[in-house]
Amino acid sequence: MKLKKFLPLIPAAFILGSLMFPWGCANTTTPPTGGPKDTIPPVITKVSPLPGTVNVDVHKARIRFTFNEYVKIKDANAIYLSPPQEKRPKSVIKGKTLEVTFENDLDSNTTYTLDLTGAIVDNNEGNPYPGYTLVFSTGSQIDSLCMTGLVQDCNTLNPMKGITVMLYKDHSDSAVFLHRPVAAAKTDDWGFFSLRNIKDTVYRVYAVKDENNNNKYDPDNERVAFLDSLFRPRTLFSDSLYEFLKFDMKDTALCMARKADIELNLFREKPSKQLIMKKERVGLRTAYLTFMAPDAVIHDMRIKGLPREKLISQFNLQRDSLELWVNDQRKMPDTLHLVVKYDKTDTTGRMKPTEETVKLAIGKELRAELMKKSSSTRNIKHEDTIAVMTTKAEGSTIEQYGYELEFKYPLIEAAWDSLKFRMVNPRQQESKGKVKVVQDSTNLRHYNIYPEEPLQIGYDYYLKIPHRRFRDINGYYNDSTELKVTLPNDEKLSSITLELSQVQNKYIIDLLTEKRDKVVRSFIVEKDGTVVFPYLKEGNYCIRITEDLNRNNIVDTGVLLSRRQPEKVRFFKQNDQILIKVLERAEMVWKINLKEMFE
Repeated sequence: MKLKKFLPLIPAAFILGSLMFPWGCANTTTPPTGGPKDTIPPVITKVSPLPGTVNVDVHKARIRFTFNEYVKIKDANAIYLSPPQEKRPKSVIKGKTLEVTFENDLDSNTTYTLDLTGAIVDNNEGNPYPGYTLVFSTGSQIDSLCMTGLVQDCNTLNPMKGITVMLYKDHSDSAVFLHRPVAAAKTDDWGFFSLRNIKDTVYRVYAVKDENNNNKYDPDNERVAFLDSLFRPRTLFSDSLYEFLKFDMKDTALCMARKADIELNLFREKPSKQLIMKKERVGLRTAYLTFMAPDAVIHDMRIKGLPREKLISQFNLQRDSLELWVNDQRKMPDTLHLVVKYDKTDTTGRMKPTEETVKLAIGKELRAELMKKSSSTRNIKHEDTIAVMTTKAEGSTIEQYGYELEFKYPLIEAAWDSLKFRMVNPRQQESKGKVKVVQDSTNLRHYNIYPEEPLQIGYDYYLKIPHRRFRDINGYYNDSTELKVTLPNDEKLSSITLELSQVQNKYIIDLLTEKRDKVVRSFIVEKDGTVVFPYLKEGNYCIRITEDLNRNNIVDTGVLLSRRQPEKVRFFKQNDQILIKVLERAEMVWKINLKEMFE
């Protein structure tokens, strides 16, 4: 339901409301004894100073809003002044009046807006006041332009609520870090913002998840978005503009009908400083390092007292976490001394090759665990004497990922030719087959094992891993195991096929759940072709496509000072809808021109 602008200057409106809604005008200091529940929100009956007042005193300014009933402050932070001051406005309820004051003097010759959206509820039933924005000026005139926009998450494109959108007349890169904006507003439940009564000039536009409420950007703790170009507002503000009306946030159609001048994609920057942030010894021969920033560069690394080739290491995909293993059967000391030469940020903020010695000591918990095992053979578990491995094989993903095998520790012996693969057809006739083994490029302990022949519905497929054919760095051998897989044969399952054309870059294509918070299936494509998502249950899905310009197989974030936006994300839309409804037994086929989508 659209809520009309209230007329705070006409007390007669209160009287008319009393006649139309007599139950909403009871004395709220005494709970009603019966009758319909009060569902009518409060109404402003008086404002001081009046809307549009000019030459407001900059010293000890005081704003008063009088309501038709007793109210209370639900969220003091929602009482928002633009442009913001160093300290937030103070607010207090006196009878039926909300009084707002300011700890600092107001700036001279400045147009201010004070917004109450989401701040006030009635005292009895908690009915929310839909909102009101008061405009006044400490100069001789009111600024008259306005702008609107949308803030969304850079990866999911979900709208972001409670984000501070900030305008700066100072176009320098440091402004958003050091100064408060000349105008600001908060996004609503739909990520939508509207800035009214702003000056006719050219602005830098930012959006910040302002965790500490200081109206500045803290890169270590906050997310940010920015507009690529300078922005000059062109729209003259009017109370009748649709985008500036107050809406019930549950009314999807009305909220979605608002038009945005700009869109901002919120992201978290990579830390600017590089150093070793955390270290831990997690086993006799295992440890890890965590770096503050991704893309760590290591020039040399060794453990004192051991040959370099005895050290096995592996970065994660972001290169901000490093796993370490010692491939040596000798007894390990309580403390390993790891010598690392890497690019570290010095006191001037520059990257410089630096050599550090990191002590990897056995901690209390690990020591207690080791002592317990050594005290009695009864404390030694079977998994302590074998090469531990985890396996995974699912019929719905076997064609894409194969049989998945991951060892807890790196292997020093591997007899892949000992794997036995067989298939049993619906007539229970058995035959042998061949497999192909692929080591994961990002995890040296993880392997994908693919049948070489196309799989068929109705067949059972078995992969046997024989006993004592794989040996890890601890000297232990594997147990035998056999994995069985059958392709799904539920006739109710469906599929989505994407026929891709104009593939000019590398793209990551993800099938997501309805809430966009989980990846169901993922593909990486570099050329025109077909992508199939098979064996889908009935439900709602989304298809997200990311342009992987640097070809590193991950979605990269942005860098504010370099004016680099996060990698572009687009969602496939069917009939202008992101959600794709998959029915039972459906075979859905769509053509997507990626060049057109990303242009």
